[in-house]
Amino acid sequence: MTKPKTLLPILLLCAMFFAFGFVTWVNAILIPFFKTAFELDHFSSYLVAFAFYISYLVISLPATYLLKKRGFKTGMSLGFWIMATGTLLFIPAAYFKQYAIFLLALLIIGTGLAIVQTVVNPYVTLLGKQEHAARRISIMGICNKVAGIIAPVFLGSFIFLNKDQQFLDALHHMPPAAKEVFLISFIRRVIPPYITVSVVLVALGALVRFPILPEIDVQKTDEQAPAPQKIIHYPHLILGALAIFFHVGSQVVAIDTVISYTRDMGLPMEKARYFPSAVLFMTICGYFLGIVFVPWKFSQLTALRICSVLGLSLSSLVLLCHLQISIWGNTLSASVIFLTMLGLANSMIWACIWPLALERLGDKVRVGSSLLIMGLCGNAIMPLIYGYLADHIGLQNAYVILLPCYSYLVFFALRGYKLNTWKLRSN
Repeated sequence: MTKPKTLLPILLLCAMFFAFGFVTWVNAILIPFFKTAFELDHFSSYLVAFAFYISYLVISLPATYLLKKRGFKTGMSLGFWIMATGTLLFIPAAYFKQYAIFLLALLIIGTGLAIVQTVVNPYVTLLGKQEHAARRISIMGICNKVAGIIAPVFLGSFIFLNKDQQFLDALHHMPPAAKEVFLISFIRRVIPPYITVSVVLVALGALVRFPILPEIDVQKTDEQAPAPQKIIHYPHLILGALAIFFHVGSQVVAIDTVISYTRDMGLPMEKARYFPSAVLFMTICGYFLGIVFVPWKFSQLTALRICSVLGLSLSSLVLLCHLQISIWGNTLSASVIFLTMLGLANSMIWACIWPLALERLGDKVRVGSSLLIMGLCGNAIMPLIYGYLADHIGLQNAYVILLPCYSYLVFFALRGYKLNTWKLRSN
């Protein structure tokens, strides 16, 4: 499509990615919020991420058949309205103070998001020239991450008030009746912001029904594609889905654990809540670098290699660094800086994996996209593993989970992306 024809669809897609980012990265503040409100251990608190993302493993392939039957626009509308159903479920969950209902609500939100992303990610990849796909995905990523910067601060301003710190510090010493009164009022603070989010999601679901987004004939996207009958015959796609699994898992570990990590060092919540936004700000910086230099100075493949090696190096420093520094008048481990910088390493990985994994698929792009979306279940599994390790070997040592993630990404960037056969050689 020409630039004038793609401008309006891209603007609408930017709005969608902003909405995705808001409902996704707000989990970074929900995890410590629920940990406090329900007095959970680390493992149980990371069930927030598990409930939100595990639906990607289940719903992505069925979403493909839904889209074939009903079309892209109907699928997107349905996905947004399912998400709105989940956000509205926060109201009874907060009113009755039920963690299980919150987890169910997050599962429903994740289900709707999986349906929408099954459509939107290949849409962005195919909406223009292949060599510029990483640039378009980076623009969407900026919208997603800007929402991620805003979301924890926005929700945090509603649910974590400055006057709460004295109550949070004394929570374990409060009389049971006083503690219950405080926690009930505390948990119900999520109701007003989630009503607002629900209204926005319903509106987006209605907006995508208008004739703004074009239909893309995926059967013509790659006329030179080979024609094996089964998706398993595309090793680069299967390995790409696994790369998505490790990438998103490592990314969400960096963002969703940083509040608990800094709080464990004694940083007050009113300061700790800004660290997820700092990680996402570094990601946005990486996106801007990608937009400027890819493919002008180097290819999206080179960008993937640089980011993967940088991620492996920074995660090693997170694990090994014990130097103490002063931040905002508090003494913290310098490993927090390296953890924050992982946002820069993560910036271009998603944008580069998609076009490499979807290359040469021909009319199997929808199924390939679903498989890549299934890889987002890494967001569900990796935080749980981190939470288990944090409870047993400590929060800093638990970041050892990052090393195999980035090691695999280095393999995919050097070798896995170009495999046309399951034998470890290129054609």
